[in-house]
Amino acid sequence: MKKLITVSREYGSGGRIIAGMVAEKLGISFYDREIIDMAVEHSGLSREVIATAELRAKNILSYSLASAMSLGDGFSSAPISINEKLFQAQSNVVREIAEKGEGVIVGRCADYILRDIPGVTNVFFYNELEDKMERCINTYGVPPKTVQSKIKDINKARANYYNYHTSRKWGQMENYNICLNTSYISDEDAADLIVAYMNTRLYK
Repeated sequence: MKKLITVSREYGSGGRIIAGMVAEKLGISFYDREIIDMAVEHSGLSREVIATAELRAKNILSYSLASAMSLGDGFSSAPISINEKLFQAQSNVVREIAEKGEGVIVGRCADYILRDIPGVTNVFFYNELEDKMERCINTYGVPPKTVQSKIKDINKARANYYNYHTSRKWGQMENYNICLNTSYISDEDAADLIVAYMNTRLYK
């Protein structure tokens, strides 16, 4: 059985927390912020630049314009923009993780990057707005006055980033093996559900 899982999630759905539980239950590595550290080491780019790559896509027009501006070094025959360089750096890390054969990878368009690898399980977590708000306030410490705008901005940025780099639609069910609404299940039970799927799924 291939224990390689990608996790996409709405902000406030608890996807990262549940993903960590799944990794622990399956006894495999968990990759989220670790991908940033690995990308820094491989690319030489700053940690801050890589960590904020996705959030810069909140304004898709400015992100698209920035992506269209190539960074030439005087030697490369095909200079690329900083946005593309950042995406490539994280993509290389995701593929490196996949070569190990197992792990839970959060975000980074991993479902798309690993689309040609058979046996990868792709999961998308989402939930109702009131539950997003409650989790963001009580678990993440987001101030109540700004919680709705923060949820909207982060999820917009995630969608724009994914849609731009993959030419797919973020959250569209055809891209995933499981789409789970976490408003109606506990984090623990959600993790158990994913583990049960991993233990019973058919590999084609």
